[in-house]
Amino acid sequence: MFKKILIANRGEIACRVIKTARKMGIKTVAVYSDADRNALHVKMADEAVHIGPPPANQSYIVIDRIMEAIRKTGAEAVHPGYGFLSERMDFAAALEKEGVVFIGPPSPAIEAMGDKITSKKLAKEAGVSTVPGYMGLIADSEEAVKISREIGYPVMIKASAGGGGKGMRIAWNDQEAAEGFQSSKNEAAASFGDDRIFIEKFVTQPRHIEIQVLADKHGNCVYLHERECSIQRRNQKVIEEAPSPFLDPATRKAMGEQACALAKAVGYTSAGTVEFIVDGSRNFYFLEMNTRLQVEHPVTELITGVDLVEQMIRVANGEPLPFKQEDLKINGWAMESRLYAEDPYRNFLPSIGRLTRYRPPVEGKTAGGGIVRNDTGVYEGGEISMFYDPMIAKLCTWGETREAAIEEMRLALDTFEVEGIGHNLPFCSAVMDHPRFVSGNITTAFIAEEYPEGFQGVTLDAPMLRKVAAAAAAMNRVAEIRRTKITGTMDNHQRRVGDDWVVSLQGQSFPVTIAADKAGSTVTFAEGTAHRVESDWTPGQPLARLTVDGEPLVLKVGKVPMGFRLRVRGAEVKCFVRTPRQHELSLLMPEKLPPDTSKFLLCPMPGLVVKINVAEGDEVQEGQALATVEAMKMENILKAERRGVVRKINAAAGASLKVDDVIMEFE
Repeated sequence: MFKKILIANRGEIACRVIKTARKMGIKTVAVYSDADRNALHVKMADEAVHIGPPPANQSYIVIDRIMEAIRKTGAEAVHPGYGFLSERMDFAAALEKEGVVFIGPPSPAIEAMGDKITSKKLAKEAGVSTVPGYMGLIADSEEAVKISREIGYPVMIKASAGGGGKGMRIAWNDQEAAEGFQSSKNEAAASFGDDRIFIEKFVTQPRHIEIQVLADKHGNCVYLHERECSIQRRNQKVIEEAPSPFLDPATRKAMGEQACALAKAVGYTSAGTVEFIVDGSRNFYFLEMNTRLQVEHPVTELITGVDLVEQMIRVANGEPLPFKQEDLKINGWAMESRLYAEDPYRNFLPSIGRLTRYRPPVEGKTAGGGIVRNDTGVYEGGEISMFYDPMIAKLCTWGETREAAIEEMRLALDTFEVEGIGHNLPFCSAVMDHPRFVSGNITTAFIAEEYPEGFQGVTLDAPMLRKVAAAAAAMNRVAEIRRTKITGTMDNHQRRVGDDWVVSLQGQSFPVTIAADKAGSTVTFAEGTAHRVESDWTPGQPLARLTVDGEPLVLKVGKVPMGFRLRVRGAEVKCFVRTPRQHELSLLMPEKLPPDTSKFLLCPMPGLVVKINVAEGDEVQEGQALATVEAMKMENILKAERRGVVRKINAAAGASLKVDDVIMEFE
């Protein structure tokens, strides 16, 4: 077995590989850019080597820098993680020339299947059903528009060397095809060092289901069942689960056998994923093969008990697989929510900054009999950089059934504390409670269809609203008792805490009466309905773990005058708990209106200005592109919301902007 391996990656996947290597008794080497000098993967590894400036194309994807680190440390093998150099044949070839083992597939297989264009041609030749598209090289935007028309809108524009949603756009007309081609090309060059683009038909109402394969160097190949990855935003997976709620055993077997046949046809070894689009009749079409470990591999590990990273290392060391296909059963259900550093209330735009608080839920077995796992690459006090992918953690849960896994995820999301940056925890919570998701009736269009105007937050339903109101009333009583205590005085100097309160949240007000005892409080609403609240919460704790009528409820708590700021099940609400007289007076208070920013184009996220499309004095039309801003490897085209005339431009290409910096002003 290898004594030392180098991880040619960063963030949570580097930390993930280090954990398994440590378990196997293998020493690890981390590489890092200037931006990652204090990163978690650097702290976890046995050794760390600096490889350059923050941009990935000057550090993490520069093969010579990685090779220098290998020579310096004497690493015998390299695990590439995913993204960066994981699917670069020239990297695998460079390692082979150096006599260093690549913990991944052989370079011919990477060339054959890692390239999206080549893989589709080979799949078609092998008789695999593929999505219609144009697999040749595309010269420019004009040709991209012509090809898109021939295929028929909508089309998917994709980077040949892409992955993780980078270099990918959906176009519904000529303008979007032209803009999407150029943005995809730019993103692909920046992220992968390869700007080739192909175009294929975008299948509406599809499900994205992928098969995990694992092959050794002795001719053995197995499939570890499937993952459902249909909950996507901007073609980037957000929620994954294993198995799929849609597949039947016959379809699962057919897809698995086809995936293995394709892997064997190209001499594939190591872990890999064959992705399919599946229609409503369970017809499946080959989409692409990822010749690497997938981001969502933990859900497969949770339902099979197989450590995929360990098997990758053992296969690279020449060992045969320790199991056969019939040994790989599906045990229970697993969910994964990707925690992204992005603001769901600002159309999921990237958010950067310092994690002033980062407290994931406790990993391991839960009180409900499930499992919580959190793969992360950050820590409290660390910084989220604008140079890399915005994903900072993968929260996973396991349960005996799909319903149990979802419930475990709900509680885990409510327990997760993140402060200092925008994050998508509320959105993930909203998905877990969405009736369509709970039913399993999902497609890749789920987010676009269910949130057509973007995510506006969650409105708690009536039963949950009353539970939260009862919990807030009980918590307020605890806070009031603490406030009435005066240090160094007798008990008879304390002000008595009243029993009657009015709880106001989400536009509704509930008069309640509280009857407390040593075990908790009974909160009775005006019409007579009562809720029993029990908790050991004390004022100042940012998480309140309660039971309401015997069921668990976790609230993220912040203080506001006369109440709390609460986060629960994706909802973020201000909850005021006032005396009846205070409530009466609050109704007389005027409402503060937000400032008018309609005459400004504000930068929606921290980023770099790539292009300004207009000049001062130009008349612009609704929907016209005004500027392009890049953040976290993604280009964002900012468009005019209405007709107007540009009065002043305050930023130029190359400028680094903060959130809400004024890019241009209108008359």
